[in-house]
Amino acid sequence: MRTTTLYRPVGLKELELIKQSGWRKFPPRLEWQPIFYPVLNHKYAAQIASEWNAPDEFSGYCGVVTEFDVLESFCSKFTVRNVGGEMHNELWVPAEELEDFNSNIIGPIRIVEVYLGSSFQQPADIELANELQKFKK
Repeated sequence: MRTTTLYRPVGLKELELIKQSGWRKFPPRLEWQPIFYPVLNHKYAAQIASEWNAPDEFSGYCGVVTEFDVLESFCSKFTVRNVGGEMHNELWVPAEELEDFNSNIIGPIRIVEVYLGSSFQQPADIELANELQKFKK
């Protein structure tokens, strides 16, 4: 069973929902989000988390790089899109296939990096707040 490691930059609310799933799945997309797009490298995920999520109110002024493993054979059915420079590669998963995608995640979704904006406020969930502080930049 071969896996590939993918990354997903998320804000605070999405991270809370991931934690509620037992660190096993990503939440459904919002109605205006037709694509779930994990990225193919850590550097790109960190760029999104630090430059877009951390300064953004909707993201809770919090940018988190998550890392997770997915069955390689399953990933191959989705298109990789380059959306900018050489490192800006995303796997485009239609929103209606996210639940199937989640069922092909092997092991837990892991936090690997955290960026907190100047207006960040700790979440009420003490366990999650402690986890974020371990990675604070």
